[in-house]
Amino acid sequence: MFTKTFKELSKKDVGIAGGKGASLGEMTRVGIPVPPGFVILAEAFDRFLEETDLGVEVVSLLKKINYKDLNSVDAASYQIRDLIHDVPMPKDLAKIFISELKKLKASYVAVRSSATAEDSAVASWAGELETYLNTTEKNLLENVKKCWSSLFTQRALFYAFEKQVFTKKHQQKIRAGTSKIKDSYPVSVAVVVQKMVQSEISGVTFTTHPVTQDSNQMVIEAGYGLGEAIVSGQITPDAYVIDKRDFSIIDINISDQSRMIVKKKSEGVEWKPVVKAKSAKQKLSGQQIVELAKLCDKLEKHYKQPQDIEWALEKGKMYITQSRPITTLS
Repeated sequence: MFTKTFKELSKKDVGIAGGKGASLGEMTRVGIPVPPGFVILAEAFDRFLEETDLGVEVVSLLKKINYKDLNSVDAASYQIRDLIHDVPMPKDLAKIFISELKKLKASYVAVRSSATAEDSAVASWAGELETYLNTTEKNLLENVKKCWSSLFTQRALFYAFEKQVFTKKHQQKIRAGTSKIKDSYPVSVAVVVQKMVQSEISGVTFTTHPVTQDSNQMVIEAGYGLGEAIVSGQITPDAYVIDKRDFSIIDINISDQSRMIVKKKSEGVEWKPVVKAKSAKQKLSGQQIVELAKLCDKLEKHYKQPQDIEWALEKGKMYITQSRPITTLS
């Protein structure tokens, strides 16, 4: 099996579904409102490399990298991504992926990389790999390949090296010229395919205050449009501070938001201006803030540790699209 639905996955499946995939499966199991979807397991990427004979070439390029030389890393990254882009998706894999997409009955999906080392004790891969929003059946296979190849961006290669996730065993395997990526590279990648939520408002919740590290306080950040604008740091969101003991709102900081990311008429996303009458208004009502805070508190209690949660509000319904441990707390 190269795919599993969220319902078939749990937090124990990071090794096959990556951090995002395992988390979405776990949340679905415990009744958190998660948009439906499936995960293309890391094994499918191994199969792709094996079936297309790319494994040998990729390992050969990894072998040549000198991490003290920026140009060396850049050149290897470019060549590996180019190789993956140029080779057609094997027909057996393409059939499976398209079939699973049809079962979702979604016109648009989010296609997200989910590294198998993501959010582990070794290193957090959050934000290191790529995401493609408003993907259609027409460009699903291309975007899956882009997610696979994002494992080898210059940034991801450096990140793996800096976090010392290359063990001596991996380095020896690379020097020996093994043809299998999983033998020579410490991380693989699964791909999450999830029904797209066209959020009017979205954001991030930190279930422990990320600055003061007060465990009795939760911070919710909210902005208009799709959440990529906040996650990528391209807008300043509203910030609400909540006391977790009684869910009272301690502080509200409203941001004047002039632009937002929304779905294009075709596929993909684009920036649009926020209507002037709304730009300086509070994004979530007091009732919505409390509703979201209670949902996020439930997640923290389930995982038994502070969480960094992505959420989206569409047509009055709140969805959780990701939850992972906060890795910046001391």
